[in-house]
Amino acid sequence: MATGLIWDERCMWHNAGQYIGPLEGNPWVEPLPSLENANGKRRIKNLLDASGLTNSLNQIKCSQATETDILRVHTSDYLDQVQKISDADGGNLAKRFGATQIGKNGIEIALVAAGASITAVKSVLEGKVDNAYALIRPPGHHAEPEEAMGFCVFANAALAGKYALDEAGVQRIAFVDWDVHHGNGTQKIFWRDRRALCVSLHQENYFPPGSGSVDQIGDGDGIGTTLNIPLPPGSDEAVYLAAFDRVVLPALERYRPQLIIVPCGFDAGFHDPLGRMMLTSHSFRQLTERIMAAAQELCGGKLIMTHEGGYSPHLVPFHCLAVLETMSGISTEVIDPFSTPPFSAPSGDTPDLLPPHQEISIKRAEKILPKIPTSNK
Repeated sequence: MATGLIWDERCMWHNAGQYIGPLEGNPWVEPLPSLENANGKRRIKNLLDASGLTNSLNQIKCSQATETDILRVHTSDYLDQVQKISDADGGNLAKRFGATQIGKNGIEIALVAAGASITAVKSVLEGKVDNAYALIRPPGHHAEPEEAMGFCVFANAALAGKYALDEAGVQRIAFVDWDVHHGNGTQKIFWRDRRALCVSLHQENYFPPGSGSVDQIGDGDGIGTTLNIPLPPGSDEAVYLAAFDRVVLPALERYRPQLIIVPCGFDAGFHDPLGRMMLTSHSFRQLTERIMAAAQELCGGKLIMTHEGGYSPHLVPFHCLAVLETMSGISTEVIDPFSTPPFSAPSGDTPDLLPPHQEISIKRAEKILPKIPTSNK
């Protein structure tokens, strides 16, 4: 299994600034360094290097996204805004929900992250690798056509998907977003586009506020191509696997995409400061195995992942290593010290009976399955 790794040190130079969320400007709240910083991502790369896995992966160089690439998704007014703030001293791009900052000349770094995602798609579609992982920042799945949000500047995964649809002859793609926060940007970009199935598993009613409910299913030609699976706080591996087996995989089977893109966040991990879920590295390995099997059956294994959230620097390296070991089929000698008690609950197969509040969440999502268009419609 040839797995591509797209890594560019320039992404680690992204300046996310200080962060105090929705209280920005309040004189009594001392600012914090942004949780979206280089530390966790560099630690991922360091563990890949130390384990020897990096040398076994196909390391792929990327180019910056072009203006044409960006304008497939974002408005020209928004691109102009990013350019203007970047040309000045940097600053906050977000209109709502706190701060999404870039530093001076920060647009250059954001274009590298976007370009890395497009490079991942090109590498897979051209047969250079079987699958690929873009280890990038800033993240992208919250960015909307006209607005930055949630640390996200450009919609990296959506840009990669748009390239596949508009330039590479792909007719149907699917996003399976398992970041703990709703993939609102991807959803909005493809809201009326029948060519993309947008699946998001996320903590219910978390971020953005009021976004990602199960009754949001798309509009116009895109009705039935948005599938939200909001899960209650405290959901563990068994809940996620049940959601995959009963909702995500049947949805993919019904839609039959020619390419699968995973906006891959690790903030559903059990120690994350911006999530309240209970996944471990074993959980992410299980999810990856399932999505790879679906990709193999439906689209010749064509799968890419773009790095999104994950703000626990001691845990995310082990989560990402588990994903990349699974994608590549290469096992290292690394043992995740946080994957077993007393640090986390034991992992196991999906139980026959989930607690009622978790079961209800999955049943609600199951009811949307008949609305998903089949590949021959």
